[in-house]
Amino acid sequence: MSVKSDKWIRRMAKEHGLIEPFEPGQVKQQGDKKLVSYGTSSYGYDVRCATEFRIFTNINSSIVDPKNFDSNSFVNLDTDVCIIPPNSFALARTVEYFRIPRNILTICLGKSTYARCGIIVNVTPLEPEWEGHVTLEFSNTTTLPAKIYANEGVAQMIFFESDEVCETSYKDRGGKYQGQTGVTLPKT
Repeated sequence: MSVKSDKWIRRMAKEHGLIEPFEPGQVKQQGDKKLVSYGTSSYGYDVRCATEFRIFTNINSSIVDPKNFDSNSFVNLDTDVCIIPPNSFALARTVEYFRIPRNILTICLGKSTYARCGIIVNVTPLEPEWEGHVTLEFSNTTTLPAKIYANEGVAQMIFFESDEVCETSYKDRGGKYQGQTGVTLPKT
């Protein structure tokens, strides 16, 4: 198994629509405004989160149950800056839409800028032949409110190529999150 380089990422984005929209370099500022960087890096791709957020709230005193999830546990916002309450979390999605090849497994790790502020980014692996917008989970581990900036870098995708093509891909299994758009809540 090998990790894929910037050259591979650029080629796959151009020829196979791996990532759309795609930024071939690193964007660090827009005019005079400094950004949390996004785009292609040496061995990965830094994704942005969209303006669509779902912030966890306990106003309905619900129990968090992945088999019977109550969507009323979230407040929906469309904003350029999301404030996550202390010791809480928010869901968002990537600006980018992914199409993962059958011989590739993609892992997501948070960016150091957010990690150093106590904000953890969690994403499950993007399996072979999965496609869609990635649902991102931001955990605010601090006792203070925390900001997430939309349309700026939040996490890095790393692409691993297998030395053998899988027998059954996510698409073959009819995965329940295949082709997801928007922020997608748990499904059973």
